[in-house]
Amino acid sequence: MKIHTLQKEQIISQPLSTVFSFFDQPENLSLLTPKSMRFIILTPSPIQMKTGAEIDYRIWLMGIPLKWKTLITLYEPPFRFVDEQVKGPYQYWHHLHTFKDLGGRTLMQDEVRYALPYGPLGEMAHCLWVKRQLNTIFDFRYKKIEELFRKKKK
Repeated sequence: MKIHTLQKEQIISQPLSTVFSFFDQPENLSLLTPKSMRFIILTPSPIQMKTGAEIDYRIWLMGIPLKWKTLITLYEPPFRFVDEQVKGPYQYWHHLHTFKDLGGRTLMQDEVRYALPYGPLGEMAHCLWVKRQLNTIFDFRYKKIEELFRKKKK
């Protein structure tokens, strides 16, 4: 199993408490996901973030509906949390979210470690599509976070 890593960081012009409060509500994930993925949270709201919390979603990839379940395996507010895939399109998915106070601003970092199923076919899909798709999703997310937190300042 080949593990790939995606790392992104963003400085948000809001205090740590405001930023973490937003990410502490899994329901906000739908705001950060491209509409084309038709992302729906299946777990009833409100969802309490804590170690051991499970969250069920449905997404569409290439016109195919997929169920995805994640487990919060680490929860240390307001500094970090980890979601790991229990069921979904990846063979392995580990997403570390970290937040650092920059004196009125917040450094947010994402580190996603993931592996694809199907051996060499999965690696071919990674080269042809998956890597680009994940970057597109996180680029969308970056822009949306900029937009959402810029509005909060006004």
